[in-house]
Amino acid sequence: MEIGSRLENVELVEIAVEAALNQLQVDEDDCHWFGIAVREAVANAIQHGNSLDPDKLVEIDLSVEDGEIVVRVRDEGSGFDPDKVPNPLNVENLLRPDGRGLLLMQQFMDSMDYSFDPNRGTALTMRKRIEVPQLASERQEEEEK
Repeated sequence: MEIGSRLENVELVEIAVEAALNQLQVDEDDCHWFGIAVREAVANAIQHGNSLDPDKLVEIDLSVEDGEIVVRVRDEGSGFDPDKVPNPLNVENLLRPDGRGLLLMQQFMDSMDYSFDPNRGTALTMRKRIEVPQLASERQEEEEK
């Protein structure tokens, strides 16, 4: 899906992702935490990547690959250095009202990879190994054939 860079679209994406995971019969807790990670990624893409420019788009792609739920979030921004983002757990940052999105995503996902393309923006790929009952039963049916 593609959305305009408006913060009100963040909740719509979270709802759509959680609905897709519910269709796959993903555990409710896993679905919730995955949704929060996606919410943070999309909010960052809108706010920091696209600088709240409603003419710039954020692209979200959700898939299942090799037993992992994979989400890719791409903005049209110029990129950033993840290593230069202040650690929200440092004493001087504890009372800041923002800056915890990357930490939350890292806690809820198994891996996070960034790619930066000056012509296409920043892409974040997050992966989480989650038992997907619907896919497990399909694999079992194929193995039995």
